Amino acid sequence: MLAKEQMFVMIVYMNRAVKYRAYPTTEQSVMFAKTFGCCRKIYNLMLSDKIESYKATGKFPTVTPAKYKKDYPYLKEVDSLALANKQMDLQAAFRNTFSKSRKKKNGFPKFKSAKHSRKSYTTNNQKGTVAIIDNQYIKLPKIGKVKAVIHRIPDDRWVIKSATVSQESDGKYYISVLFEFEDIANTYVVDKNNAIGLDYASDGLYVDNNGNVGTNHKYYRESHDKLAKSQRRLLRMQGSKKHEIKSNNYLKQLRKVNKIHRHIANQRLDNLHKISTEIANQYDVVCVESLNMKSMSNKGFGNGKATLDNGYGMFLSMLEYKLSDRNKYLVKVNKWFPSSQICHCCGTIHPEMKDLAIRKMVCDCGLTMNRDQNAAINILNEGLRLLTEVA
Repeated sequence: MLAKEQMFVMIVYMNRAVKYRAYPTTEQSVMFAKTFGCCRKIYNLMLSDKIESYKATGKFPTVTPAKYKKDYPYLKEVDSLALANKQMDLQAAFRNTFSKSRKKKNGFPKFKSAKHSRKSYTTNNQKGTVAIIDNQYIKLPKIGKVKAVIHRIPDDRWVIKSATVSQESDGKYYISVLFEFEDIANTYVVDKNNAIGLDYASDGLYVDNNGNVGTNHKYYRESHDKLAKSQRRLLRMQGSKKHEIKSNNYLKQLRKVNKIHRHIANQRLDNLHKISTEIANQYDVVCVESLNMKSMSNKGFGNGKATLDNGYGMFLSMLEYKLSDRNKYLVKVNKWFPSSQICHCCGTIHPEMKDLAIRKMVCDCGLTMNRDQNAAINILNEGLRLLTEVA
């Protein structure tokens, strides 16, 4: 086994967000709703003026929220920093659209819909305007103290930078507080023997190089019958048809449907967090494939529900930041690397393994193994090779 050797110590500034469940009063809920609406309104106004000015002059002007407060006095009732952050969001959207450095450009910014846009806003901390009080409340500008479950108490050296208030589809409120702190990064030579390779598996999230399967849960399918029954009941109520006035019973049933969706998402997130934390704690190097999960979930593959139900993309994101926090490595192997076609024993390429119906690798060298485990071993070997080249 290779020992972990300390090389140097470096102080870096890191950001970390903690999401707390909030329980606002009725008055605070109304203020949140006003702020959500004003943020959406100011974004649409600024975007509209930019488009109109471009049609007239050929240039996109710089617009600020202050320009509209005279014509729309209700904008003064909400947090001005929330509106200013929407201006920053619009500027970022234009940069992403017209930036030459981006390999893949985003589309032109779109107007935010009152029906479909996410209900959230971000405010910055200015000399204590955002604070955690008595480990029971979160203080926000224009809102005051909001009761919250402070499940994680920040360290004294953590400085609050901003807070994002959001309301999910099931009606629950959350406040995500962003902290900045100094961290001592210890760079060391990792133990390459303490490594694992993961191959994506539609049924089970992944298969590692030892043949272990990630998870047996398919949370969407497990709640499918309950969800379908609730959705059928929703379709029978007044408001299900287009342009039809939504009844109170419809809105009540809609919240029940959204609650089931939120429960499924929470189950999936909880499971992925547990698995990714276990791997990050146990291994120094994790080798995976850089797959395009969006393409794999389309109709051509025929298993879109299973792919999306796995949440493999979220799983890789969790692994990446958790390994980084522990000064460990996530190595991504190119998606075009033929991991499923190569015999890990002799290196022979088997083109017939392109057929996903063939579940076993059978080689002339005598190897007979599950195709996913063989692919995981190849991913591990390739990832360690790439890590050695970089080092």
